[in-house]
Amino acid sequence: MDRFTRLQLVARITYYVGWIALICGAAVHVNIARNLFLSMDLSQRNLFEIAVVSFLICVATELRALANAEKEVPSVVKKPVAA
Repeated sequence: MDRFTRLQLVARITYYVGWIALICGAAVHVNIARNLFLSMDLSQRNLFEIAVVSFLICVATELRALANAEKEVPSVVKKPVAA
């Protein structure tokens, strides 16, 4: 697994973790699962902070992957084959 693929995988995972945290925070907000998350000592604010941090990590990782991809030049350039 090369660096670009690994960075994109990390970005994708943190993106989905952020959405899951936002959905859980919304569930706490509308009193659907308040007791479940309070028993784990997770408040609505903590879930929101997890979501924000996850999205920031996602954006930073994706930007880093794109910056590294632009710097890397392929060693072999494919030439079009005459028909």
